[in-house]
Amino acid sequence: MNKREFTAVYQKRGKWFVAWLEEIPGVNTQGRTLKEVKENLTEAAQMVLAANRELLARKFSAFNRQSFSVPIPA
Repeated sequence: MNKREFTAVYQKRGKWFVAWLEEIPGVNTQGRTLKEVKENLTEAAQMVLAANRELLARKFSAFNRQSFSVPIPA
């Protein structure tokens, strides 16, 4: 399994933590503990990325698809 790094944002709201990824709209979640919200965020990111990949593969199946890397400064 490939790994990529994203920027996770965590915020405590009352008794809950909320979290989202800055780079991927739609990847957000909540949890009662920081550990739980991190686990939920991982699962949410995996689901959104898999769904996006599947939708795009269906829509653009006749196109040539290749890996592409972009160095991003910190």
